[in-house]
This record gives sequence, structure tokens and C-alpha cells, in this order.
Amino acid sequence: MYYLYIVRCADKTLYTGITKDVKKRVSEHNTSDKGAKYTRVRRPVRLVYTRRFRSRSTASRAEAQIKQLSRTAKLTIIKEAKN
Repeated sequence: MYYLYIVRCADKTLYTGITKDVKKRVSEHNTSDKGAKYTRVRRPVRLVYTRRFRSRSTASRAEAQIKQLSRTAKLTIIKEAKN
């Protein structure tokens, strides 16, 4: 299983990625040099969205689609997932 995730950074920006282990990846974003360069200077990050996929390729395609969305559209996806 692969997971698409969105984290909210300390500066309120959103970062989207994929991983096999969400908890470990969020921890890396917050504490490790293994976290994305983007999030390293925007710590701490907080997980706000996850979605599960069967394959890496499907998760990667979904990630690419979400990265093209506006901030408003991303916030709508996050809000709808919480309801």
C-alpha cells in the first residue's frame, strides 16, 4: 500500500507527498534530514490528509494531480475528507 499525504507546515503552506509509512514520513519531515528540503525550513508540519492507493504509480499520478491544484482546492479536499 502507498499513501498520498498532505501536511500543513508551520507557515501554513501545504506539502503533498507519497509514502508507504505515513507516521514515519511525517516524523522525518519534522526531525530528520530525510524530510523534504521544502519542509525542513517550515517545521513543524502536521498531517492533515491521507489517501490509500494499491500501487506507487497510482499514488504518484494522484500526487501530481493534487500538486497542480490551487490552495483553495486542496483545502476543500482536506475539509471534505474530515466530514
